[in-house]
Amino acid sequence: MNCLVVYADVVWLLNACIDFLLLLLTATVLKKKIKRWRLVLGAFIGSTIVIFAFTPFASMMTHPIMKLLYSLLIVYTAFGFTTFRNYAQTVFTFYFVTFMVGGGLIGTHFFLQTNEMVNGLVQSQSISYGDPISWLFVVFGFPVIYYFSKKRIESVEVTKIHYDQIVKLKIQLAEEELELTGLIDSGNQLYDPLTKTPVMIMHISSLEHCLPAWLTEQVYSKTEIPQIPENDSGWATKLRLIPFRAVGVESQFLWAVKPDSVHIDHEGSSIVVSKVLIGLNTQQLSTNGEYQCIVHPKMLISQKMVIA
Repeated sequence: MNCLVVYADVVWLLNACIDFLLLLLTATVLKKKIKRWRLVLGAFIGSTIVIFAFTPFASMMTHPIMKLLYSLLIVYTAFGFTTFRNYAQTVFTFYFVTFMVGGGLIGTHFFLQTNEMVNGLVQSQSISYGDPISWLFVVFGFPVIYYFSKKRIESVEVTKIHYDQIVKLKIQLAEEELELTGLIDSGNQLYDPLTKTPVMIMHISSLEHCLPAWLTEQVYSKTEIPQIPENDSGWATKLRLIPFRAVGVESQFLWAVKPDSVHIDHEGSSIVVSKVLIGLNTQQLSTNGEYQCIVHPKMLISQKMVIA
């Protein structure tokens, strides 16, 4: 008879980490503002079901009704309760994320299996905690499936955004606050190549009162090597040169400045964007002045959820 040594603490820790990532992915899908300690507490409660597997209550805790009640408690702990509709939506999303990631793991596992592995599993007399190869697959495979699922969800959300939509923005830069109108444009896929920070485009005239004169002059003259005066050395951390290419134009560089924050009013909600750069353009963006900047669509997705 084959025996399998099970380290309960390792199994519990693995389940806690998986539960945390599932709750984090659920929050990403729903765009909920969640405190990190609530996610940790929810993951801890979810992982305690492993402890019952080594007690006489094991059969009771593995019953579908108990699993449902357990998941309701996990969601309540991590996300709280505001209305029944929101709570039910969160529960269903949690199950959707769990099945999506779990299905990805199972599918990948069986795809990579050989006949020898299948025969080994069939002939195994070990208890149902899986062989070491299976656990290693979960440890390394789950983060990969999680990352892929998160990116696919964000990609789907980008395609669902109503492009050519006008939004209101508030920009804080150099102790100044600027209110203007922006256009959400799917054609703007400009990023900082080093940090992958999205770049929104704005005509420099909208920011002239926030920028030093030497910077404005160098932008208009298309200087590719910044000349920063010593008394304004603080601007060195806020300036970037972003390479870009336009149709019929050779590769160029676009001056960009990092704002303190950007607030976007979109579909009745306020989005605070901290990871963004403002590309300074010298050509008018709108002939009729309907908008003063072009908003990167990624600004409406990854910035909605803030985990403290």
